[in-house]
Amino acid sequence: MVTQQFYQMGVMNMEQGDEVFREALIGKKIPVLTLDNQWHRLFTQTEPNEEIQRLEDNLNEILKRQGKLNTEIKSLSAFKKKLMKEIVSIMELPDSSAKEKKMSENKRMIEESNQKMEDYNDELMEIPKQIDEANFALMLASMRVCYSRLRQNVEEIEEINQWVSDFKVQLKRKIILKQQKEIWNDEMYNYMHSIFGPDIIDMFDMKYNPQNVLNKENDLIDEKTPKQE
Repeated sequence: MVTQQFYQMGVMNMEQGDEVFREALIGKKIPVLTLDNQWHRLFTQTEPNEEIQRLEDNLNEILKRQGKLNTEIKSLSAFKKKLMKEIVSIMELPDSSAKEKKMSENKRMIEESNQKMEDYNDELMEIPKQIDEANFALMLASMRVCYSRLRQNVEEIEEINQWVSDFKVQLKRKIILKQQKEIWNDEMYNYMHSIFGPDIIDMFDMKYNPQNVLNKENDLIDEKTPKQE
């Protein structure tokens, strides 16, 4: 049913196809394709496609960046806590230039960590949109490949069906011809056998013995021989 629907759509150019596919995707929840095992099985483990590979790599890079940003923020947060604990400990020490220097250094690193975390969080806020756009582009490319392969498969299936149909006709003709020749051999053999007897086999040096004719005597013997239980 699905293949017929795609086939009935007719041949579309890329712009027409993308427009149809975009409309079909409205309101649909698309999984992150590079994290979907079924998508990988259908589109990355069969015939290679350069566009699919390029868009897949792009999406994976965004996902990797997202993971790295989260890791960096987590690491900076832990680092900040460590610095603040040090500041609390340092404040209990007697005043000295070393104390002031260490306090100043820790405050500087905390401010730098805060700035980095703010930058990373700002970048993280843009990541979901980037993932959606990259995933959407990959979905469109996947639909184009799907459409193309479905059309090709439908055409090849029709060719195979035609070949099978033609073969069945030829096979039926061959079977009829084979049966006709066996009947003809049967009649000829019976006629010659009635004149010459069993020597007809040696006389004609027969290489092919029609089972329905030449094994009749054996069949009769088998019928007369009692079967052992």
